[in-house]
Amino acid sequence: MGDADSTDGSGATASAVASATSAAPAGGLDARLVVDRGAFSLDVALTAAPGDVLALLGPNGAGKTTALRALAGLAPLGDGHLRLDGRSLRDTPPEARPVGVVFQDYLLFPHLSALDNVAFGPRCQGLSKAEARALAATWLDRMGLAGHASVKPRRLSGGQAQRVALARALATRPRLLLLDEPLAALDARTRLDVRAQLRRHLAEFEAVAVLVTHDPLDAMVLADRLVVIEGGRAVQEGTPGEVARRPRTDYIAHLVGLNLYKGHADGHTVRLADGPAIITADDLTGPAFVAFPPGAVTLHRDRPTQSSARNVWRVRVAGLESHGDQIRADLTGELPLAADLTTVAAAELDLHPGVTVWASVKAAQTHAYPA
Repeated sequence: MGDADSTDGSGATASAVASATSAAPAGGLDARLVVDRGAFSLDVALTAAPGDVLALLGPNGAGKTTALRALAGLAPLGDGHLRLDGRSLRDTPPEARPVGVVFQDYLLFPHLSALDNVAFGPRCQGLSKAEARALAATWLDRMGLAGHASVKPRRLSGGQAQRVALARALATRPRLLLLDEPLAALDARTRLDVRAQLRRHLAEFEAVAVLVTHDPLDAMVLADRLVVIEGGRAVQEGTPGEVARRPRTDYIAHLVGLNLYKGHADGHTVRLADGPAIITADDLTGPAFVAFPPGAVTLHRDRPTQSSARNVWRVRVAGLESHGDQIRADLTGELPLAADLTTVAAAELDLHPGVTVWASVKAAQTHAYPA
């Protein structure tokens, strides 16, 4: 199921992690997942109330899939606990857990129709064939697939197969729904439509849903809370807005499109350990992060003398690439950073790898916050 896990060397410390061990909800999920796989170990605490959608976000090899497998009972816990609605599932076999799973490749039974794929779980729970098929028909109708009940998986589009897989998982009335990269197999246009449909279905789901993804847009759109995992540990947790506004690792900053630095704040100045000082609009004292978007960076061929920007650095163009309708410049030098500019501006500056330019950022366009 998904990626193999390996240590990513992020070096994140426990002090940089938002607490994931708050009081467990009366119902819902309360887990500390500890899995030892030799060269890789996972130790992540997760809590979620009924109705919550929790997204596990992180790079390949971070431990997201191992966490999902532990919740499903497919990876045994070496330590920790797993409680769902107050009931321990630690020693409960996978088939006896009130858990529904939507796999990355959906894993629909190729020889069964869409209707019988959805009816499979209810049949395993003891419903008669007629009862299970009636329930499956109801779920297909809710997914907008009533006209595809007799269709085999090979004749379904990617979006239709995803909805059949979701219906199959929900038809068993799970108390925990696990979604393993549920949109990864879709093309860009289909992904947009299915993401909107999935958001609606998850909003109606009354139990806990846990979504594993490496796509920040999927996480931001679908989840109520994010847990970012790197190297088998949670490095940040919060609402999508909180995580996007205050990234705490380079990985998260890259995902949300920010330049991120760590240093020591003294008033409006943050001095970096291995770099220059950055002047900010925020007044802080102590360890601090500073972040600003690539669009806040202005490039000049000569050192600016008329600019009101208080931050000016001499940098070298390391690379250029298209980024939407703009050009993103990868810059090294006094302060490594990324800058976004229009194609016209890049041409006027005659930007190319190796050229030296000056980068400026206004203090008001930076955001500093405690580390």
